[in-house]
Amino acid sequence: MNRRRRVYEGKAKILYEGPEPGTLVQHFKDDATAFNAKKKDVIDGKGVLNNRICEFIFENLNAIGVPTHFVRRLNMREQLIREVEIVPLEVIVRNVAAGTLSERLGLDEGTQLPRSIIEFCYKNDELNDPLVSEEHITAFGWAAPQEIDDIMALAIRVNDFLSGLFLGVGIRLIDFKLEFGRLYENEMVRIVVADEISPDSCRLWDIGSDEKLDKDRFRRDLGGLLEAYTEVARRLGIMSENEPVATARGPVLVQ
Repeated sequence: MNRRRRVYEGKAKILYEGPEPGTLVQHFKDDATAFNAKKKDVIDGKGVLNNRICEFIFENLNAIGVPTHFVRRLNMREQLIREVEIVPLEVIVRNVAAGTLSERLGLDEGTQLPRSIIEFCYKNDELNDPLVSEEHITAFGWAAPQEIDDIMALAIRVNDFLSGLFLGVGIRLIDFKLEFGRLYENEMVRIVVADEISPDSCRLWDIGSDEKLDKDRFRRDLGGLLEAYTEVARRLGIMSENEPVATARGPVLVQ
């Protein structure tokens, strides 16, 4: 893969030129970052788990008619994706008060929201991804009004699916971040779910204990991040129940 042209490198993933036009290879790194990479570490096996969890979720989204950039998994760390033009927004769907929402509004973490809330942030690390409104988005041309409608409709569908998926395995979906891209197909352009959906981009709490099974374990120095991600993979049936958390060759996952 190193012989292929590197297109982009982010905090947790690398994009390489794909094997055919209009495709990219998305490689999941073991890097753990928080607070726009002000806090960093490397956790062996995290990329493998995120790749498989993301594959599982995106395959299911594609199956129910939610369009994504995902094509197929290539190996334990990489997946083939369609090349898209990323909309420069982070779309946050919140079901329960946590994180910055709790801080901004003085809400106790774990407070059930009256309804799911969708927030937009301008995707810019140097500015710490500031919260923006639909007025900002249209005024600065980041997305057209119809694209915003499409993004919100897809975000709601993803939230409905993920909430049910995780509830079925004893996990409460607190909130999650989505990114979207413009997929160009001949004369048509459509909005699709892009980037990743994994414990890196979701807040996931055990229903019985409220134990955090997501990147907050790294953000808040709770420890046990790999064990938490492994537990999510086990509950989703991606990792065998009897396998250890990690071995010298990394997590052992169900093929």
